[in-house]
Amino acid sequence: MGSENIPQGTFSKMPNPGKATILAIGKAFPHQLVMQDYLVDGYFKNTNCNDPELKEKLTRLCKTTTVKTRYVVMSEEILEKYPELAVEGLPTVKQRLEICNDAVTQMAIEASQTCIKNWGRSISDITHLVYVSSSEARLPGGDLYLARGLGLSPETHRVLLYFMGCSGGVAGLRVAKDIAENNPGSRVLLATSETTIIGFKPPNANRPYDLVGVALFGDGAGAMIIGSDPNSINEKPLFELHTAIQNFLPNTEKSIDGRLTEEGITFKLARELPQIIEDHIEGFCTKLMDTVALSNKDYNKMFWAVHPGGPAILNRMEKRLELLPEKLNASRRALMDYGNASSNTIMYVLEYMIEEEQKMKKVKQGQGDCEWGLILAFGPGITFEGILARNLSV
Repeated sequence: MGSENIPQGTFSKMPNPGKATILAIGKAFPHQLVMQDYLVDGYFKNTNCNDPELKEKLTRLCKTTTVKTRYVVMSEEILEKYPELAVEGLPTVKQRLEICNDAVTQMAIEASQTCIKNWGRSISDITHLVYVSSSEARLPGGDLYLARGLGLSPETHRVLLYFMGCSGGVAGLRVAKDIAENNPGSRVLLATSETTIIGFKPPNANRPYDLVGVALFGDGAGAMIIGSDPNSINEKPLFELHTAIQNFLPNTEKSIDGRLTEEGITFKLARELPQIIEDHIEGFCTKLMDTVALSNKDYNKMFWAVHPGGPAILNRMEKRLELLPEKLNASRRALMDYGNASSNTIMYVLEYMIEEEQKMKKVKQGQGDCEWGLILAFGPGITFEGILARNLSV
């Protein structure tokens, strides 16, 4: 792998010719805001469960996740219309998909519209669409419904990425980068949309993993515009996507195990998952950093946009890489405010990172903190997705 000797302190603010850049970000959420402090009582009431041990366990989990608020599609109105969703053992995948398919499309449309408004150019300038979701299943896929809902040209080239879990957002960004760099003049809309209704179930002592999902996951959507060689008149690049790689770890397929059953999606997460990520994170980051001759001594001179799968993963990364506590602030804030929203979450992290960089610029009289950094996520496989990026807003 060749290295480009680009010094850490070069703050040119201009992307390299031909390199993909993130030009705008947008997000959207359902109307139901859930306060973590009230989640346990509401969940047990809605599922007609009175098991004190399970209730105590969920209470503990809710505290350890560090989540404070989340948005969810699920509502009392939905449970009144589909009471079978709260009954153990009933085949409900048809009902779930009726709700999920419509919900994720609507959220994806709203996030995309916000993103396009932030971008400032015409929707007719979008040439490609990459759509990511682990919360729906249909043919044609959600990419077509999103394109139709936005009014995209029928000539728009579409890519659909289903069931990639938490790594889906960065995987979509990697695919969008490849499209942008290999199609000069293109503008790629990347949209992600997720809802937990696909896996909503009543509590059951034989399924302890379900309670982790109840305590941790949230709903929402995100969108980005990606393109190379931005127009200096009406486009403001936020990040340059310099290098993107994906690795999977052999013999870890069951560490994150998801199945689509008659009762919706079920997940099992191995207890050793944070340890596995800790054991392999440094080697993965080194592969990315080598492309611009950055050494591991530069960890705290970089920004870190990490998908917050859970606090344990962030804590292990911070310890192994000896990161300063503030390096994962954006990830921890996104987890606290939105929960783990699967593929969407990396977009919320990047938005918070831009916000914090703008504050830093004011403190440092016009200069932000870090130019180079890593965008990371981990998903089923176990799959590592990573992008070496330059922050062009510093």
